[in-house]
Amino acid sequence: MAASESYPDDLLYHAEHDWARVEGDQALLGVTWYAQDALGELVHYEPPDVGATVAKDSSYGEVESVKAVSDLISPLSGEVLEVNQKVVDAPETVNDDPYGDGWLIRVRLSNPEESDDLLDRAAYQKVLEEQ
Repeated sequence: MAASESYPDDLLYHAEHDWARVEGDQALLGVTWYAQDALGELVHYEPPDVGATVAKDSSYGEVESVKAVSDLISPLSGEVLEVNQKVVDAPETVNDDPYGDGWLIRVRLSNPEESDDLLDRAAYQKVLEEQ
């Protein structure tokens, strides 16, 4: 069952429909409800390798749905500490729970002040209204 539309207040958002949950010097990254809804049911997730470096505003992997293949755009820069194996094994987890079990990677932030450039929920919802 697909998740209901939501945009949690505790997340930071990127205009490319990715989110970050910053926890000290680390962050969980994932895609927003809007992104998973636009893509449709995910059937494949191609993550970066643990130990790889991701860069803000750059692709760090891709997701494939029944509709399309889309690049994942990193909202922050850092080193990949963990890949969510649950999503690798069952990509539809993102459709069911994009902000919980459907997170994609955990990174150690290389430039924590980049989070200042991300959007809060209200600003992200303005981006959505302009879609």
